[in-house]
Amino acid sequence: MALVPALRAFARFLARNASQADDLVQETILQALAKADQFSQGSNLKAWTFSILRNLFLEQARRSKKEQEVLDHYASRTESLNQPSAPDREAIRDLDHFLWQLSPLLRESLVLIGAQEMTYEEAALICNVSVGTMKTRVSRARTQLLELTQTAAGKA
Repeated sequence: MALVPALRAFARFLARNASQADDLVQETILQALAKADQFSQGSNLKAWTFSILRNLFLEQARRSKKEQEVLDHYASRTESLNQPSAPDREAIRDLDHFLWQLSPLLRESLVLIGAQEMTYEEAALICNVSVGTMKTRVSRARTQLLELTQTAAGKA
């Protein structure tokens, strides 16, 4: 537990997003506990946990980049196949804008549960997290989306 503040600082440096950083720290701790048998006594625990955090961040960055490429490709294909009405296009554009303001972990969780209609168990298995963590992420994502849409509606 003494390493948590240092892990959080490093995660915030990497992610540049407090929510994403906190998720990274949580995932790092969970993975470190799950792989505790792989830690060699006498080696540097701080370096080991920082390596886990860094690898998680890089994995998420790669996944996010690939996710964006797929979404861009899908969006370009969808636009050419059927042109929605102007209000529908605006709503889709707004949703897309708000979704990309969420952290990658929250966005991924919401898309798996909401758009892909997976169960929490299936989504947790895909993301290699507990069902409780998946439910928390989806709840946070929904709350943040609601706040974003209400803030945008208040400005309009």
